[in-house]
Formats: sequence, structure tokens, C-alpha cells
Amino acid sequence: MKRKADTEANGQNGKSILKKRAKTILSDEEIQKSFRSGLFDKDVLGKYTKEYADSEPYKHSVINSLIDDDLLRTVRNEIRENVHFTPKETDIYKIHQSGDLANLDGLDDGALEKLPSLLKLRDAMYSSAFRNYVSTITGSGELSGRKTDMAINVYIPGCHLLCHDDVIGSRRVSYILYLTDPDVPWKEEWGGALRLFPTEIFEDEKGEKTVTPSPEVSKVIPPAWNQLSFFAVQPGESFHDVEEVYHAETKEQLDKDRGRIRMAISGWYHIPQIGEEGYVEGEEEKWGMNSSLKQLQGNPDRYDFPKSTPVILESPVEPNVEEGLDPAECDFLIKYMAPGYLVPDTLEQVAEQFVEIFSVTLDGLLSDKFSARVREYIEAQEASQETEGGSWDIAKPPHKHRFLYRHPSEALDESNPLHELLDVFLPSAQFRKWLALATKCTLQSYELLGRRFRRGQDYALATSHDGEPRLEISLGLTPTPGWGAEEAAESEEDETDEDESTNGTKEKSNGKPKTNGKQEEEEPQEDDVGGHEVYMTGDDEEDNEDAAIYKTSSDADEDNVLFAMPASWNNMSIVLRDRGALKFVKYVSRNAKGDRWDVSGSFGVVLDEDEGEGEEEMVTLEESSDDEVFRGFPDSEDSDSD
Repeated sequence: MKRKADTEANGQNGKSILKKRAKTILSDEEIQKSFRSGLFDKDVLGKYTKEYADSEPYKHSVINSLIDDDLLRTVRNEIRENVHFTPKETDIYKIHQSGDLANLDGLDDGALEKLPSLLKLRDAMYSSAFRNYVSTITGSGELSGRKTDMAINVYIPGCHLLCHDDVIGSRRVSYILYLTDPDVPWKEEWGGALRLFPTEIFEDEKGEKTVTPSPEVSKVIPPAWNQLSFFAVQPGESFHDVEEVYHAETKEQLDKDRGRIRMAISGWYHIPQIGEEGYVEGEEEKWGMNSSLKQLQGNPDRYDFPKSTPVILESPVEPNVEEGLDPAECDFLIKYMAPGYLVPDTLEQVAEQFVEIFSVTLDGLLSDKFSARVREYIEAQEASQETEGGSWDIAKPPHKHRFLYRHPSEALDESNPLHELLDVFLPSAQFRKWLALATKCTLQSYELLGRRFRRGQDYALATSHDGEPRLEISLGLTPTPGWGAEEAAESEEDETDEDESTNGTKEKSNGKPKTNGKQEEEEPQEDDVGGHEVYMTGDDEEDNEDAAIYKTSSDADEDNVLFAMPASWNNMSIVLRDRGALKFVKYVSRNAKGDRWDVSGSFGVVLDEDEGEGEEEMVTLEESSDDEVFRGFPDSEDSDSD
């Protein structure tokens, strides 16, 4: 994924004094001294080669004490004093990242003088001697020394990287070199481990095989100072993630743990480029083609769960406003819904807002009596820590999503209010008629899904919708606080007060406090625990920017979020999702006070002709807090670094 690079020129009297110097070529002796003594011995190389060949779930290697300790300590100090980082967050990761270290060659002499050891480390790792060392262990073939591809990533508590296989372009070997605190050993319970996923092979009735990753990891490699982990990039096989770095229970404990800062240099070795030894014309294109074919091999969608199971209605449900809801329909709905939402005037107001902006959020949709039953049930489930089994299944494969889910069932358990919600109320003809009136849409089909996103485990990565526009509902059933819903409600109240005091005018703030030239003290913010559902514009820009980047330390005006809803209690969002719109549910941090619960639904619709095109409501998400912001190099070309 491409990233825009900001260029800084050190100038004097308005003139740039950028001076590029030739890339330093290390001597064989300097290369040997950059690594630990004895690393290149034949028997040591043979040991690592055998361990790699015997490793599972796929071939990988771990080398401890890779770099000369004094050199790596100096590198770490240079980074801490001189390298700036940029916070990045998408559906798949939350990290702080430097730019591509290949950009170091473009810095002026003054900047380079501050990073001599970092330059030496980079050049040693891409030297012919060490590339051949890695190539021998992995059996990957020749590796490029010209196409250096490495960045420094910092994971602080709450940061993570979800399941992926690293298959992009000409990547041949993926690696991570840890620069955690050398004097405070990293503890496994802090998280931050590189985790490898095994794969399952399915064979259909025609003998066609499909490989998919299993939902649970089978190999956990915790970070350690001066440890190198690496593996050959294998399409459809080298699936891995980076476990969340977990929060300490207290600030005192975090200080004792030196912040639990997981710093690492990570990147890739690529296929040799034109003019390099080992270059084969057309090999990179062939590699990319084979990677794509392997990922498409078999029928992977057949083994994706949950399955889409839309119910096609025999007779479309039209929004007959004049007819409205009859007494019998109201009697049914009032058992589940707050009475106010059944009043014709209120229903008309909801419809007017939806037709104007194609989205609406309804607070307190369920009645007090029924919502109390649902809440009691969910709180009991969380207290018992039951997460699997029974009527719940697990969504997979993990490079797309992972959460617990339940389809509607005809085997109703009347003692279970969540089942009653999913099996009786939401699939009912009465609710469909109410929804048609609330949106002025004709409903043609529906499907529903109960979901539970477990803290520290679950998420749904961004997917695009390629069909006709459809209604999507999400009924939030999360009883725990701390998800941002309370803050959003308070913000709306503040904006309402501001509107009243300024005759309805409102100044756009992009989530930044207005100080009017005066410094105001900001209240400390709780860490974002994720769990929010986000709709975003698809990636149709020519520069191929990552469409799923929705939080950075700047450029809030360029946000491409269409609609966002945090995990909440008894709130229903209704969104008209158009072709190409992305949607995801952000990974739920283990620091959350509970799990995210909801019922998700989609309804095939025919829009009324007089609704027009309209515009989507733009919702700007909060920016990262100043405490989390690092300042960075120009952005790297690829950001899914471990």
C-alpha cells in the first residue's frame, strides 16, 4: 500500500542544502563485526538450517543475539533520540511507524551524522554475506541487496497487527529484529508476540484442494532483545499476526515495566532486481502471478463462515405511510420496542432524517422491560466467561474475521431473551413493516446475525459491498461502559448547546479543542479499546492510498469515514450501504471492560423514486491523544510491518 512521503529540506536563506552522499559499502570485516561472534560458522549455519526445516506450523527461524550487542544498543539510542514516528491505524493494525529506512540515503549529511550505527546495521543486514546466510537457511533463492525494505515499528499498549500472510509484490523473506529494552527482559504476559497460524486443507467432491488458515494460532514467539525471527513468504500459508501489547493494571506497574514498548526493525528481502546477481527476467512478474493463483486456488469462499443466508420475501414490504401500523402490529412490537418509536409522528421524523442523510441512530430502541431481560442475560454470560459452544459458532478464516456468531433458529428457547430477539422480534413481519416505514424503503429480503466480539480476540476486517444498495442495521447490546458511546453522546449535547447559543451556527472543529488563542487544559483520555463499526469510502484513488486508514495524527479533514458507531447499549443504527462502501469492526482490545455484543442485519431494498441521491453524513473520529503521538520519517511504502 502506497504512502505519501513528506519531504523536509534543511534550508538557509531559503535555499535547500540537501546533500546526498554515496551509500557506504561495508568491508567483509566490518560486516562480520556487526554480528555476534561465531554467527557465520559453518556448524552454526547448519544448526539454524535444520531447525528451519523442522519448524511448524510453517518453516520459520529464530536467531537470538544476532547483532553485536554494543552496536545494537547504540542503534537503539540513536533511534530513541533522533527517529520520529507516526501513529497509524487501519482495520488490521494499530502501530507507530518510521518511514522506510531506504529513505535514509536521501537525508543530508547533518541528519545522517546522527544515525551512523543505524545505517551500519541496515547495510550489514542487506550485505551479500547476510543475505546469503538467510537464503541458505530458508532455501528461498537469491535475495536483493538493492531493494532494501525495512522500517522501525513501535507497539505501545493497545497496539496490534491482525492476521495476514505478507504476500505483496516481490517479497521473498519476512523478518523482525527486536529492539526491546535490553535491561528489562520482555515478559510473555505483556503480549506483543509474533504468532503463527496453522492451515487446514479441504478437498471437495471434485478433488480440488483449498488451503485456509485455522482460527487459532499454534506457535507463539514472544519478543526478546536482539532476537531475529524470519520466514519465507508463502502465499496462502505464511499467516501470522502480532499479539496486542497489553496494558499494565496501574501506571506504577507500567513505569516499572519501562512502558512496555515493543520496538522492532522489520521488513522484507525481495527478489533480485535488474542488474543484480540472481536476477531473472520476468521472475518478479511470475512470482506475483503464482502468488495470486495460489491465493485463488480451490474455492476459499466455500470455507468462509458465517455463510450469507438471505431470506427472500414472497411479497415485498412497502412503506405505506397512510396505512401505518395497525393495532395488532403495535401490540406485538410494544412487547419489544420503546413505545415512542411506534408513534406516527416520531416514525415520520425518523424517516425524514434517514431520507436526508441515509443513516440514523436510534437510542433506546428496546423497551425497558425487554432490554432489562436482555441485559441480565448478557451480563450473566460475561460473568460466567462462557465464550464458545452451544448455539454459538466462530467466524473464520482469521485473515478476514474472527468473532462468535449465531444465525436465527426455529428452535426457540423462550427463556433466552437474546434468542427471542434474534428468532422472533427482528425476523418478524411487524418489524419489517416498521423498518420500511422508518426508511421509506421497500424491503425484498433480509438476513440477521447475532455477534459477540470477545475482548483481546475478535474483529471483522474491511469488506466491500459490490451489489445493489441495501439497508444494514446494527443493534448494540453491549452493557459495559468505556467504548466511546458516552463521550459521543456528551459531544452531541455540547454541540446542541452550542447551536442554541450561536443561533444554529456551528463551527467545524475536526475533533480538536478550540482555544481562541488561550491554552486550555485537556482532560486525560482513556485508551481507545476498539469495537467500533465503521463505514468508509472505497479505494478508488489513483495513488492507491490505503482506504482503511481512518486515524492518523493529522489530516483529519481528509478523513474518509462515512459513518461510525461505537459499541453501545440499546442503540440501533440504520445505514443505507451503497456499492463500494467498506465496512469493518475494529479489533476489541483486551483492555475493554467487556465484549462487544450486537445483532447485525441486512435488508435488500427498492428505493422510493423521490429519495434522490443525497449525501452521506461524514463522521470524523477522534484523533489519537498527544500522549500516543510519535513524530516520524517520511511514510514508508508498505505499512503492514510486524
